[in-house]
Amino acid sequence: MIKRSDTILSEALIEKGLIAKEKLDHCLKDANASGQNLAEILVKNGLLPERDILAVLAEILKLTCLDLKKISIEKSVLDKIPVKIASYYKFMPIEIKNRVLTIAVSDPLDTKTQDEIRTQVGYSIETVLSCQNEIMEGLKKYYGVGADTLERIVSQTPGQETYGTQDGHEKVEDIEKLAEDASVIKLVNQIILEAYRKRATDIHIEPYRERIALRYRIDGLLYDANVPPEIKSFVNAIISRIKIMSNLNIVERRLPQDGRAVVKVQDQVLDLRISTMPTHYGESVVIRILPTQMLFSLEKLGLAKIDLKVFEELLQKPHGVIFVTGPTGSGKTTTLYTCLSRINTKEHKIITIEDPIEYEMAGIIQIQVTPEIGLDFARGLRSILRHDPDVIMVGEVRDLETAEIAIRVALTGHLVFSTLHTNDAVSGITRLVDIGVEPYLISSSVEAFIAQRLIRVICDDCKYEDKTVPPELKDLIIKELRAKPKEIKIFRGRGCANCNHTGFFGRTAIYEILVVDDLMKDLILKKTSSGQMKKIAISRGMRTLRQDGWQEVIAGITTPEEVLNVTSSEEGDVDRKKSFSNSGPSEEAVVIPPASDKRAYDRLDRKINIRYKIFKSREELLKKGLSSEQLSVTKNISGGGLLFISDELLAVGLFLELNIELPDGGKPIECLSKVVRVEDIGEEASYDIAVCFLDITGSERTRLNKYVEMEKE
Repeated sequence: MIKRSDTILSEALIEKGLIAKEKLDHCLKDANASGQNLAEILVKNGLLPERDILAVLAEILKLTCLDLKKISIEKSVLDKIPVKIASYYKFMPIEIKNRVLTIAVSDPLDTKTQDEIRTQVGYSIETVLSCQNEIMEGLKKYYGVGADTLERIVSQTPGQETYGTQDGHEKVEDIEKLAEDASVIKLVNQIILEAYRKRATDIHIEPYRERIALRYRIDGLLYDANVPPEIKSFVNAIISRIKIMSNLNIVERRLPQDGRAVVKVQDQVLDLRISTMPTHYGESVVIRILPTQMLFSLEKLGLAKIDLKVFEELLQKPHGVIFVTGPTGSGKTTTLYTCLSRINTKEHKIITIEDPIEYEMAGIIQIQVTPEIGLDFARGLRSILRHDPDVIMVGEVRDLETAEIAIRVALTGHLVFSTLHTNDAVSGITRLVDIGVEPYLISSSVEAFIAQRLIRVICDDCKYEDKTVPPELKDLIIKELRAKPKEIKIFRGRGCANCNHTGFFGRTAIYEILVVDDLMKDLILKKTSSGQMKKIAISRGMRTLRQDGWQEVIAGITTPEEVLNVTSSEEGDVDRKKSFSNSGPSEEAVVIPPASDKRAYDRLDRKINIRYKIFKSREELLKKGLSSEQLSVTKNISGGGLLFISDELLAVGLFLELNIELPDGGKPIECLSKVVRVEDIGEEASYDIAVCFLDITGSERTRLNKYVEMEKE
């Protein structure tokens, strides 16, 4: 028999023409057979949104339709209505006035339930309408995650205070029993489910003197979850349940433990990485949430078109090492898995050695590092070679032994992927040298260093253009991009229910790619400082993390604050501008600006003997020895470059190998330089040639600066 409430709703829907009669009749039969309401069937089948149905009911019944996300409920109201009653009958208390309780419900025609509520709470009832999911979210927001479950545990477990405050064997036995109780299991499941629904990557359970903090990491930032204060009395039971799930020792609370569990949430299977750590007020637990199935795509990583092309070329390399660098949590592993996914074919054998294995991938052999039995990265790598792989991924290069083995594996004809913890791409070279890798091994094996960071993406539902951006910010973007975009618009998120009122939804990556080509290999062999190599790389077209971030800002993907938070300003005075010589414009030239009072290095007008060799191409530079040495004297010199006289017209962009005979009693300074400006000084066949130093060492630059300062005094 069709319910009266369903009949009223169906007549109203037909009258308003919101649904065809044939579809409605079919839904009425389903509702009658299943015992569900017509509204539930319509929403379940996607025929009408719940809010439209409520609007029709509100009009018929002369009720108010309320958006719970836009109102605030007083604590005094919540204190008078127990959470177990509100959650059982699925209503949200709104206000109490003159012994009348206003509640939000999704089914206003269920008078029987309203009578039961009236009996339970002892107030007269007035109803307003709200969506079912908004009511359930409101219960979690105001009462706390798992509040109804906790209240049920309290009522069923007298003397529960002892679980969080005593020590000893008896307590452990009680906790173990309680951890297996259905209510505690449900509470832990609710905590994990809420984290999944909020898109959290980590769950933090942190004990303090008077309270327990439950926090979710969403889009890289931690947010407090509202939990009832009673949870403190059951934290040991909760932690014991988590330990049971991950096969950890529930009795051991003095030592850190790491475990793993696989759970199913709705239709998604999640891989949980659990870590416990003893603190002064109890054990702290962090749960990392990893989906077992991930769709990896280079196109969805956030790569610009030019960077995507570079990635594709690197993945086609037959051998070599590709390092992805960045701090913990910057998405390095996801990038590596995406690269492996792209080349994961039946023709390739791919083996990875990781700590831990983040994602499971079909068709790839994955090895978990186990240091306690002696299986570390170095030992695993040696064994991997005996299994005839084509591609190898090493989770992280942490020491000299692992680095050297990975590099030698690449030299023997394998493509190797790995990670380093450095701030930018060029620093990857410095890190390898610092741990003891010889420069010749780096230059002969490494194909690229890729630095990356994660930035939050502006929520599409509440995105707006910010018209109040100060011009200084736009000037900074233009300056650091070293190119003026057609238009700079800054977007932000207002904050809405979809993004949890943060203004951001999801994250994307920004990249800095240093391809180790012939010139970079030569600079590595010369042990050029990382600062100089970065300047040279930028002058030759490398886009830095900051520049890639600004492009995302201009595209309306993120905010300037996100870019400023995860990147550092560029160093030096390197600037990509056009310079002209007799051979035409050169886009790669590093321009030294005309003399001014604002210089990075003091300049000394002094004649100093120099010797130089000219290399007209990078090929000549790499071969060396093909150019004859020439003599000249400087007109001025600084720690950044020098100006000398030449009888020969040199084109902007030529490389010179300099030998500067500094008259301070030390050895001549040898460095590579580049012609950045040429001026005809009016005399017959005489030219002023300005060059900037490319690979001068820090100690030699300091020596030059000291000489200039002493001579100027």
